[in-house]
Parts: sequence; C-alpha cells; structure tokens
Amino acid sequence: MIETYARPIYQRWLVETVIHRWRVRPDTVSFAALISGVAILPALLWGYPGVALVLLALSGWCDTVDGTLARRMKLAHPRGAVLDIMVDRTVEFVVVFALFLVAPEARGLPSLLMLGAILLCVTSFLVVGIFSDNRSEKSFHYSPGLIERPEAFLFFAAMILFPHYFVPLALLFTAGVLYTTVMRIWQFAKLGVAP
Repeated sequence: MIETYARPIYQRWLVETVIHRWRVRPDTVSFAALISGVAILPALLWGYPGVALVLLALSGWCDTVDGTLARRMKLAHPRGAVLDIMVDRTVEFVVVFALFLVAPEARGLPSLLMLGAILLCVTSFLVVGIFSDNRSEKSFHYSPGLIERPEAFLFFAAMILFPHYFVPLALLFTAGVLYTTVMRIWQFAKLGVAP
C-alpha cells in the first residue's frame, strides 16, 4: 500500500540518485540483501536491536536496488527475479525466526501465525501473478495489497523497537496479511484479473 504512493519519491531520491553511476551487478546487490537480512538474527540474539534495525533497512534498500540496476544495465532475467523472490522470503523467515528466538515461550504462537499468513499471502501473490497479464516493469504481474514489503518491514521494525508489544503487533500483522490474501483472491475470482 505504501509502495503505491511513496515508491516514485523513494525511487527518485533514495535509489536513482545513489546508484546512477554504479557498476555493481544486480545479483551482488541481491546477495547483499540476503547477507544483511540473515545478520539480523545474531544481532537480535546478542542484544543489539539498533544494529538489527540498520541491517533491516539495508536489506530492504538492497532489495529495491537490485531490480533497478538490472533494468538499467539491461541484465533483467528470470534468474534474477527468482533470486530476488528467494532472498525476500529467506529474509522474512529469518526476521520472524529471530523475533521468535528472543522469547520462544511467549512468542511461539504469534510467530507461527505470522509465518502461516506470509505463506498464504505469497502463494496468492504468485498464483494470481501466473494467471494475470503483466502490465508492470517487474518480471511478472505485481498485485498490490494492504500489507506489502514496506509495511512488513515497518511491522518488523516496530517489533524490534518495542519488544513488549510483540504479540499485538504480530497479531495485527497477521490479520493484515490475511486480509491482503483474501482480497487478492476475491478480486481475482470476481474480476478474472488481479488488482
């Protein structure tokens, strides 16, 4: 949802102006997103939430840069899209797992619900994408929703910053992701096309 409105400004000021002279390969940036995302786990477990937030922001930024670089360098390829999707899901899993490990007894069920909601949402996203015409610059059809990657990262950041509110934040996140899933499938079933 945020991406729909904020992406043009973000793209112009935080992506284009930074990378306009870069010669780094997009795959390298994808791996940087992966490494910084995976590093969130030890940062949280060793009690460095500030470092975890920086790593989360870096991973998210790299995730937005790799596709832009691929298109700019004329290196866009299905292999890169697959790598991007796999890195995204890996980072999301690691973040939820790290948040769970901070307090396993108290956070088990909410963490499981978050992972289940993410699984269903990603499945709906990919299945609807397969059966919809691609009208975007991305590698396949992109159907927006209430909870997308920026919103997920904001929720993750809030869970890191405010650990005492983890359970209500996790439940709110789960509800938002499930709502996104249901609306995507409902719109596709009703209209025969994705939103």
